[in-house]
Amino acid sequence: MEYSYFFYHYITTALVVSVNAISVGLGDGFLSISALEAAQTQPHAKPEIFRTLLLGLALIETTAVVGLVIGLMLFSTNVENFSEYAHYAQLGIAFAICISGAVIGFVSAYPAREACFAVARQPFFGRKIQLLMLLTLSLMQTPIIFAFIVALLIKGQLAGVNTFGEAARLIGSGLCIGIGSIGPALGLGSFSKAVCKSIGINRHAYPQLFQFTLFSEALIESPLIFTFVVSIIILQLRTQEPLDFIQGIGFLTAGLCMGLGTVGPGIGSGNVASGAATQIALTPQHFSSIMRTSLLGQVLIETSAIYALIIAIAIIFI
Repeated sequence: MEYSYFFYHYITTALVVSVNAISVGLGDGFLSISALEAAQTQPHAKPEIFRTLLLGLALIETTAVVGLVIGLMLFSTNVENFSEYAHYAQLGIAFAICISGAVIGFVSAYPAREACFAVARQPFFGRKIQLLMLLTLSLMQTPIIFAFIVALLIKGQLAGVNTFGEAARLIGSGLCIGIGSIGPALGLGSFSKAVCKSIGINRHAYPQLFQFTLFSEALIESPLIFTFVVSIIILQLRTQEPLDFIQGIGFLTAGLCMGLGTVGPGIGSGNVASGAATQIALTPQHFSSIMRTSLLGQVLIETSAIYALIIAIAIIFI
């Protein structure tokens, strides 16, 4: 085997660590600057602000830790006996971890930033603001966790890849979860930012906003679950006969279809929920009607992702 094929192994190992580190580094810096500004605005709230900062930094670091773990696992893998196509297939791991990590690491800083400013405005309500921030940030890490699972499954199948079709199948799975993380991640970031900011505007709306957060985050993440399911289906469809070129392209396009099909619904659903969160803070007495309207709009938006799911499943099985 030509040594040039090892390029794909080492470039994947480097990218899963470096891309995630860049994203998390930018996010940590952005959050730290915001915490300093919040502390300058309200010096008496410094202890709670820096507590919020530390909690936010810890959760943002999840993305970098995932990249490091995958990088170490790849670095310790003996790839000398892998076929040339197995080296190509490792790009599926890079797509899964790098695309999702590049978005999550930085976007996670936005709700933490607004939580710091909310604590500055409502210093005696800091613990509940931190609880809401932890809830939203924890759910925002779902895309990188799903990408981590898919990357592990791809790695486990590399030794059996001997054709372009098999390599394309694994790359398609990685692209599906990687691209499919973009829309939901941006939507979750936009909504989480709006919720944390809304608590600072009106702390008395906390019960309504907390309830609304649980429903809205579940809807925003629905397209992500579709991409995860399609990625797993692609990985599990292993046949006795090696996949040919056309079959491999089919799996690749199915992954792209599902991944791209979640970008719009994820962002759109997050924007709708963000606007509703702001209105709940301003007029909590209208919570029921605002929540019903928002959830209805989000459900209709999610149907776009369902259409992509139907076509992706049809490509895979037909």
